[in-house]
Amino acid sequence: MSDNEHIQLAHGGGGQLTAELIEQVILPALGGTALGGQQPGRLTDAAMLDVAGGPVAFTTDSYVVRPLEFPGGDIGKLAVCGTINDLAVVGAAPRALSLSLVIREGLEISLLRRVLESAGRAARDAGVAIVTGDTKVVGRDASDGLMINTSGVGEPLSQSGEVEIGFDRIAADDRVILSGPLGEHGLAIMSLREGLSFSAELESDCAAIHELTGALVRKLGAEIHFMRDPTRGGLAATLTEIAAAAKVDIEIDEQAIPVNRTARAAAEMLGLDLLTIANEGKLVAVVSAAAADEAAAILRKFEIAARAAVIGRISRAGVTPIVEMITGVGGRRMVQMPYGEELPRIC
Repeated sequence: MSDNEHIQLAHGGGGQLTAELIEQVILPALGGTALGGQQPGRLTDAAMLDVAGGPVAFTTDSYVVRPLEFPGGDIGKLAVCGTINDLAVVGAAPRALSLSLVIREGLEISLLRRVLESAGRAARDAGVAIVTGDTKVVGRDASDGLMINTSGVGEPLSQSGEVEIGFDRIAADDRVILSGPLGEHGLAIMSLREGLSFSAELESDCAAIHELTGALVRKLGAEIHFMRDPTRGGLAATLTEIAAAAKVDIEIDEQAIPVNRTARAAAEMLGLDLLTIANEGKLVAVVSAAAADEAAAILRKFEIAARAAVIGRISRAGVTPIVEMITGVGGRRMVQMPYGEELPRIC
């Protein structure tokens, strides 16, 4: 990436261009690998910091979505749940959030109030306090209407260190678990934009997943090796990141992947791949083979993970780590990191 290039929307899509921007521009400018001691290509959703009194998980994220309200959620709920989820997948219980607003001049105050009330409900439902924030107003041509930044701190569920979640914990013969159907968030928004309607309503899966991750860590402990929520870039980006960072091959079974029929129909109409579409209330977990069935059963006790399933396994990598999917007809398809962004401004 040379200095005479320009930022594209695709640099924010969670795919290959995002990785290049982080590794070639952002990290070197900010001090190399200083971000939480994590190395490029192995960055997790939240950093673990040593502070007075013990370890603390810390994360931050910014949210832009159009429209600001959509079936199943809005930008306020999205921001709160997204930051809670980034803490949850590193094995932390969320404790407090900040919420900062960049508001476009002309935004209806009634809309702003609805979004903030939604954010407040999501935080209260999760038992997390919003404790600080900031507000800025920009000109009419400066944004889509409203942008939200949220940061969060969490308490590691395992203070003694016997439960470690990270790329280096992933091993051959581990299993990959997905908590539910793919693509509902991105497709709900795209269907709304395109004016598509279906016999069954398509809603975003926007939800906090800290209860899912908490149950797994408390009940299975060290059998849980890695967790991530497959947001931008979808399941494809998540699995290819895992394979590259852990230097493993991953094989998934298409028939084992839970799919919403309406989401599948929407993806086909829009010419999109369900594996690359953003989710906002799903969990991908890598667990030991011995604990895989129990882990899926634990997740299925929660309404938002009622269709949790074991979808794949880990094996030792060859020369280059790869992700392959066994298709419904028995063939094999290479799963690749999305290049840019198929669905702009959806999270």
